[in-house]
Amino acid sequence: MTTPAVPSPPAAPIKETKAQKSERLKREKNPWEAFEEIRAFAREGRSSVLPEWAEFYFKWWGIYTQGDGAGVTGGTGGVGKATEFFMMRIAIPNGIATSEQMRAIGTLARDHARNLADITTRQAIQLHWLTIESLPAAIESLQTVGLSPRSACGDVVRNVTGCPLAGLDAHELIDASPLAQAVAREVNGNSEFYNLPRKFKITVTGCPIWCSYPEIDDIALTAVRRGDEVGYSVRVGGGLSNEPHMAVKLDAFVHESQAIAVVRGITEIFREQQGLRESRDRARLKYLFMREGWTAERFLEVLQSKLPFQLDPGVNDAIPEDVFRDHAGVRPQKQPGLYSVGATVLNGRMTGEQLIAIADLADQYAGGEVRTTVMQNFVIPSVPQQHLQPVLKRLSEIGFTVEATNFWRGAVACTGTEFCKLAITETKGFARWLVEEMEARIPGFDQQLSIHVTGCPNSCGQHWIADIGLEGKKIKYEGQLTDAWSFALGGALGQHASFGRLVNYRCASVQVPDAIEHLLRNYLNARSDGQNLRSWFASHSNDELRSLLESGVQSMPVEV
Repeated sequence: MTTPAVPSPPAAPIKETKAQKSERLKREKNPWEAFEEIRAFAREGRSSVLPEWAEFYFKWWGIYTQGDGAGVTGGTGGVGKATEFFMMRIAIPNGIATSEQMRAIGTLARDHARNLADITTRQAIQLHWLTIESLPAAIESLQTVGLSPRSACGDVVRNVTGCPLAGLDAHELIDASPLAQAVAREVNGNSEFYNLPRKFKITVTGCPIWCSYPEIDDIALTAVRRGDEVGYSVRVGGGLSNEPHMAVKLDAFVHESQAIAVVRGITEIFREQQGLRESRDRARLKYLFMREGWTAERFLEVLQSKLPFQLDPGVNDAIPEDVFRDHAGVRPQKQPGLYSVGATVLNGRMTGEQLIAIADLADQYAGGEVRTTVMQNFVIPSVPQQHLQPVLKRLSEIGFTVEATNFWRGAVACTGTEFCKLAITETKGFARWLVEEMEARIPGFDQQLSIHVTGCPNSCGQHWIADIGLEGKKIKYEGQLTDAWSFALGGALGQHASFGRLVNYRCASVQVPDAIEHLLRNYLNARSDGQNLRSWFASHSNDELRSLLESGVQSMPVEV
C-alpha cells in the first residue's frame, strides 16, 4: 500500500529589507502627485493616515512624524514612537528669504507650531507640533509667498545652499545666488528626480571662505578664477553620517552657462546607481568612492558622457583658511553705506514671534530680506549705516546678539530626542546648558571654537567637522541609564580639512563641562605662541587627549 504524500508546508514569505520596501514604495507612487491624499487625511483625522504615508511618503513634502521625546530608546526596530504631531521643514534656496516669507513662516510657527521654529544646518527652517488638520493649509500658505516644504526631505535633492552674503560681500568671487536658485528650480521638486537612491545635497557658492561647507556636499560648485573669467570647480561625494567622506574634486572648470547641465548630469549619475539602492545605510553618492572603487577620473568620464559639451581642465582653488564661516557681526557690504548684520541664534532655536519681529525689522530699517546660514544663524542685509544702532538695539530686545562669545557662536545642535525618533539623546537643551557652563568657567576664551552636538550617529549636528564633536550615547551613571556623549576632537574644514578623531572617551552629560574645561585649560596653559586649538589637537595623540578628558572628570569633587 502506498503512503500518500504529505504536502509540504507553504514557503514562508520572503520579508522585504528596508531598502527593498523603500524602493517598492517609490515605484508605486510619486508623493508630489498625491497631495489630495494629504487633504483627505486632514479631513478625516490623524487615525486615517496610512502607515506608508506616516513612515515614508510625507517626507517628500518636508514632513516627518514627531517623536514622543524618548527617541530611539523608547521605540522598537531602531525607531522611536511617533505622536499625533508632525514636523515640517521649509526649504529656503541659498538661505535668501523676503521679509514677507519670513513673516509667513513666523506666523505659521506662532499659530500652528506652539511658537517654535528651528534654523537647520542647510539654511531651512523646521516647525514642530503641527497637526494633520493644519498640514494642507500650512503648505498652501507657504506657496502663496513662494516657499514650499516640497523636496525638503525624502530621497530627493534637498535645499540648495549658498552664501548668505551672496551679492553683498566685497570679497566674493561672484554672486552665485542666481545660479544656486536656478539649480534649485531645476532639481527641487522636479519629478524627474523624485526617486533617487537617497537624499542628495547641493551647494553653489562664490564665497571665499566656503561658508556653505562644500567639502561635505554631494555636489559642490565653488567659484574659481581662471584669467579674467570666474567659473566653478566641482566636487562630488561629500557627506557625514556614521562614515564621513570629504568631497572629491573633479578635474573640470565649469563655465557658468554649463553649471545647470553639470548638476543635472551628476544627479542623473546618482539616480542610475542601482547598486546604491540595495542598502539604505550605503545609498549615498560617497559610497561610489568608498565602496565601489570609483575615482575622480572615472566619475568625470561618466559625467562627460552625459554632457553635450567638453569640460575644460580644472584650475587650482584658493582653499579657505581656518576661520569661522558664519558671517556673524556687522560687516560693510560692497554697496556703499550698507551693512549686513549677522546675529547668532543658539542652536538655531527661535520663536515664531521672533521671526515676525525680525521680518518687521528688515522692512523698517533694511532691504526687506532675511538670510539664514548653515550655522543655524541669520543675517539682515542692506542696513544703512544710520540704522545700525536701532537694528542692534531691537535685536537685543528680542533676544539676539551679534557679539556672542566663542562658545555661543560656535555651538550647533541637531533636533535630538525632543522631536526626533532616531535620536539617542536630548540635544538643544543640553547644548544651551553646556554653552552657559563654559562661558562661566572660562570667560573670555580667545579662540574660535566649534562645539557640535548630535543626538545619534547620523551626524545631523555635524560633529565630525567640529573642534569638539559630541555624539549622543547612553551609559549607566550612578545606577541610572542616562544621556552620555562620545568625543571626536580636531575636526576642521578648509586648508587643514580632516574629520574629528574619536578618542575613545565618553561620559555622562553632567560630566561634559568638567572634561571640556580641563581640556581647554591645558591648551591655554601649554600652547606655543600663535598656536591655535586645531594645531594643538593635532600635536597630541588620541591617548593624550583622552587622558586630559578623563582627568578633568576625575579631578572634580563629588557632591554629597
